Amino acid sequence: MIKIQTIASSSKGNCHLINDGSTQILLDCGIAFKEIQKALDFKTSGLAGILISHEHGDHAKGIKDAIKAGIDCFMTQGTADALGVNGYRVRLIQPKTQFKLGTWIVLPFNVQHDAADPVGFLLANQSGEKLLYATDTYYIRYRFNGLTHIMIEVNHSRDILEANVRSGVVPVAMKKRLLRSHMNLETAKDFLRANDLSKVQEIHLIHLSDGNSDEARFKREIQALTGKMVFVAQA
Repeated sequence: MIKIQTIASSSKGNCHLINDGSTQILLDCGIAFKEIQKALDFKTSGLAGILISHEHGDHAKGIKDAIKAGIDCFMTQGTADALGVNGYRVRLIQPKTQFKLGTWIVLPFNVQHDAADPVGFLLANQSGEKLLYATDTYYIRYRFNGLTHIMIEVNHSRDILEANVRSGVVPVAMKKRLLRSHMNLETAKDFLRANDLSKVQEIHLIHLSDGNSDEARFKREIQALTGKMVFVAQA
């Protein structure tokens, strides 16, 4: 059974631990590595690896110290180049090419974000469970069958963002960047409608904007749409 532990989820940093009972993996490491160690009770030797979605600091801040600690870190060539990392612990991956990591089969896929070569991840374990991790993308072009766990960015809502622009809280330039790089509530709903949710057990809403989101509303509306258990990642 998949267990999801959010260590951090915000514009300040993102890091999640997933565990299928046999293999533990970190999804991104966007906080200081010492904070990750602390969250894991300093048992980082139990990690099979870290999957890095892209190079931005809120997703890869702890990468160099993780590499120094001897943890395999999986990322695209573009992400590695942007981070300036290399060596044995940097494991290069390619979109649409699956690989094995412990008891997981991992399939990276392209996402739409203002980064060098960003990816999301589809992870399947030996129990037949499938977890989707999609962060920092303004939409997802693919459809997925048999998902049991979904971790999806719901960064903002268009109406909240527009209200913040009108009030001067959010600059117009920031609005344009958010629309081109982060998923909003409306797009997340469209994605969920377009996919087979028959086996889904949990939906985790991740990477909510500090000022352009509403946790209670997002959870309520996604639950009403899907009829599934919905969690808002908070840390």
